[in-house]
Amino acid sequence: MKKTLITGGAGFIGSHLCNYYLSQNYEVHCMDNFSSGNYNNIKKHLYDQRFKVIDHDISDPLKIKNDYDYILNFACPASPKYYLSNPISTAKASVNGIQNILNFAIQNNSTLLHASTSEVYGDPFVHPQKESYYGNVNPIGSRSCYDEGKRVAEMFIYEYEKKYSLNAKIIRIFNTYGPNMHKDDGRVVSNFINQALNNDVITIYGDGAQTRSLCYIDDLVEGISSYLSLNDKFLGPVNLGNPLELSINEIASLIIKLTNSSSKIEYFELPEDDPLKRRPDISLANKKFGFSPTFSLEEGLLETVKYFKSL
Repeated sequence: MKKTLITGGAGFIGSHLCNYYLSQNYEVHCMDNFSSGNYNNIKKHLYDQRFKVIDHDISDPLKIKNDYDYILNFACPASPKYYLSNPISTAKASVNGIQNILNFAIQNNSTLLHASTSEVYGDPFVHPQKESYYGNVNPIGSRSCYDEGKRVAEMFIYEYEKKYSLNAKIIRIFNTYGPNMHKDDGRVVSNFINQALNNDVITIYGDGAQTRSLCYIDDLVEGISSYLSLNDKFLGPVNLGNPLELSINEIASLIIKLTNSSSKIEYFELPEDDPLKRRPDISLANKKFGFSPTFSLEEGLLETVKYFKSL
């Protein structure tokens, strides 16, 4: 039985990866310090002998037995609400954390997959965003704890891969949504769904013309598993997301429609350094491991609405 360590495993994406690899009959160890992870996302697995929870902050060295085939590093707050409230801890999770994870991985020659982000592109001048684009990131802005932390983490992985011949893989995740999201994480989809279900005002920051490309969680997990299964060493980075691009106004209108809501839209000032355009070029992922999202936005949103209604 193969064995995998998923850091940030109680978070939104991490918990879906725990579900997936248990379904593939892996032994799964979920590491989380629960600063933004949700215990409810993983509690259904607590009586599964193949599953173990490790309460640990990856900013500190890992002092556990290292016999993992795979390490999937998702341990970092990913929503603005959480990383803006703890900017130094967020930066440490990326900068100190990745060094601890890399040192841990080379001890046992584990394959490492690291979750980077589309935020490494900042507010882009190139559209759609290809992996070759260096980005437009403010190094001293309110979001830099996350954006620059993720950029530094990629650098460390690149250097360790060269020095130690580590089998490492980097994914850049574009906006992803679905069940297990925090109800109050401050992201576009969760905000709009909650406001619509309560018939509250839908709050849009800026004029709503800015765009996002939304990927349903099941498509993302499929892309991650396909990339991890590659036999050849391929560092990437690789964009994972759905290239369907919609304005914030269009997303809000669709959610109002799907929830049969009476909510109205109000507009507020756009936050600092909030990107105006976001759309992944996924041609590299498609070429390397056949990645192509299959869930329509309406399908995914309906599943997410069902989840939020159940909370």
